[in-house]
Amino acid sequence: MNRTIRAIVAVVFILVIMFSLISICQNLGKGLKADITAQKVFTLSGGTKAIIGKLNQPIKMRLYFSRTAAMKAPDQIRYFNNYYDFVKSLLDEYVAASNGMIKLEVIDPRPYSDDEVTAIKHGLKKYPINEEENFFFGLVVQTQFGVEKTVPFFSPDRQNFIEYDISYLIDTAITRQKKRVGILSSMNIMGDQVTPYMARMMQLQGQQPGKAWTIVQQLGQQYEVKSVPKNVNKIEDVDILLVIHPKGFSQQTLFAIDQFVINGGRTIVFEDPFCVADQPKQSPMTMKTEHDPTSEFNKLTVNWGLEMPRNTFAGDRSLALEGVLKAGERPQKIIGYLETTRDCFNKNSPITAELNQVRFLYSGVLELLQISDEDQKQTNIERIPLVTTTSGGNSWSVSNLEEVLTPDVASQMAKFTDGTKPVVMGYLVTGKFKSAFPQGIDIEVEAPKDAKDANEPKKIKKHIDGLAQAKENCAVAVFADVDFISDMVAYSNTFFGTMVIGDSSNLLINTVDDLCGSGELISIRSRGNFKRPFVVVDKIEAQAEAQTAEEEAKINAEIAGFENELQTIVSSAKEGQDAIIGSSIIQKKKELELKIVEARKHLRQVKMQRRQRIESLGNTLRSFNMLAAPAVILAIAIILGARRSVRKRRYISHASDA
Repeated sequence: MNRTIRAIVAVVFILVIMFSLISICQNLGKGLKADITAQKVFTLSGGTKAIIGKLNQPIKMRLYFSRTAAMKAPDQIRYFNNYYDFVKSLLDEYVAASNGMIKLEVIDPRPYSDDEVTAIKHGLKKYPINEEENFFFGLVVQTQFGVEKTVPFFSPDRQNFIEYDISYLIDTAITRQKKRVGILSSMNIMGDQVTPYMARMMQLQGQQPGKAWTIVQQLGQQYEVKSVPKNVNKIEDVDILLVIHPKGFSQQTLFAIDQFVINGGRTIVFEDPFCVADQPKQSPMTMKTEHDPTSEFNKLTVNWGLEMPRNTFAGDRSLALEGVLKAGERPQKIIGYLETTRDCFNKNSPITAELNQVRFLYSGVLELLQISDEDQKQTNIERIPLVTTTSGGNSWSVSNLEEVLTPDVASQMAKFTDGTKPVVMGYLVTGKFKSAFPQGIDIEVEAPKDAKDANEPKKIKKHIDGLAQAKENCAVAVFADVDFISDMVAYSNTFFGTMVIGDSSNLLINTVDDLCGSGELISIRSRGNFKRPFVVVDKIEAQAEAQTAEEEAKINAEIAGFENELQTIVSSAKEGQDAIIGSSIIQKKKELELKIVEARKHLRQVKMQRRQRIESLGNTLRSFNMLAAPAVILAIAIILGARRSVRKRRYISHASDA
């Protein structure tokens, strides 16, 4: 066999060995993975692993993705190919961590197939590509008991919360019992619970039984809603508690709420410095003298690191809505009537990430209290803002509530001072809270009856102890407004029925959904924002934009100056000088136009420099990424070559000595 044939055979054997090694490594090293992303986005969080570890029944996940349709679809659809790879990789992690309890099936629903019909039956969203092709990208989670949960469509807007969404589906799918929501309020939010006979009798007398708030009816579609009495001793048999307008609560009731929270009960609090929905039963004059529409929960919230000042409200000129306070008056902007925009919601929280607008009516302000390092170490309290004003928002106060009952809207707007940072109207707080009643409380109870002693007291004091601090993490949401979930703000009656206004009801239902999930789900939420900031690029853009802003301000100043000068010339002109005035105006206009052209040219140069700096940085980073791997290989080759050369010279030296 000549040298050429031997070389060819050797190359063939090397290729066979190489491909065999690659195949063996792919199978043996399948479980060996390394997540080098900054926020470990391809690694399941501890909360997700805890949920998977609690599985007591097999789960089947069906991922519907129109791969064939996406290959020939427009660019907007083809983008989802990369997104699909990310979702599929994450679902594979769920399967790997489940020890066989989770099975994954990937389905490509083709037109007119049973898979397409099944996808539609499951409620997955479809987007037509052409007359035949539809695009699907959703997930169906099924249990062996027939429970079915779906993600209708994996929207790119939810990519930050994809692990949360999938884990929420699994957690709710294995929870067979309906969650119980308890409502504790100083108002008749649940409506009058009357029999049909009593309802007819009230109608005959010209009365109508009080109706439950629409938000209660919405909650009832998903949860078991029950009323918690205002004089409750101990809160039991509820998974989540809504405390709405806590006004006039006794110490016993506050203690019951406190212990419910300390023992891990999820709670949502709606307090209000001026609840418009809390209308007096008598005449409006009674409201001025006797009726107090104020509620506050500071007795408990101070232990959560929050406080709502009395007679203090959130304001924002850019968010203020128009309203009519008296019949016949023209609509005016009311500084206490705000409609938040998308930028006012925390995009890093699943509760508010997709909300667009919520209307608040005389909302209060939630202020953070200073927590000592020692207390923070013990409680590990985390306070996450959910909804705020814009950076121009600020708080405003009144000396008494009559200024809100009969407001001078124009005066309040004129006196309002713009702020420099957002005002917070809603917080989510987690941590191992301390009790507001560490020593317990004394309550009055019926004394034991003694027939022999007629002077025996009818009631005696009894001491009740409770937990002084939570042993596990607690979670509460606090909002400084009640009206935003009331029928007068959150809903509107139309010819076709009740219509939802904005996202007021969604904010409450999202909060209930989030807190009704397990503690593991709450821990997953913090992984939502995993986008790495481009600090250098942002700094370059900020500097360039600052330069642009200065130039724009200079242009506006020049224009204003010339307009003032022209106005002065025209107003001071005497009769018979029209021709001179006209030529002067024309000359000034020409000068103004030349200066504007020069300034705009300079602005274009600044923007061009900004773009050049960004592109230069991008090219540098791109070149570094492209050359990094070859440079490492070249360095290794040089080191090996030098080592081989040294060994060769050493071998020749030893051979010559021998």
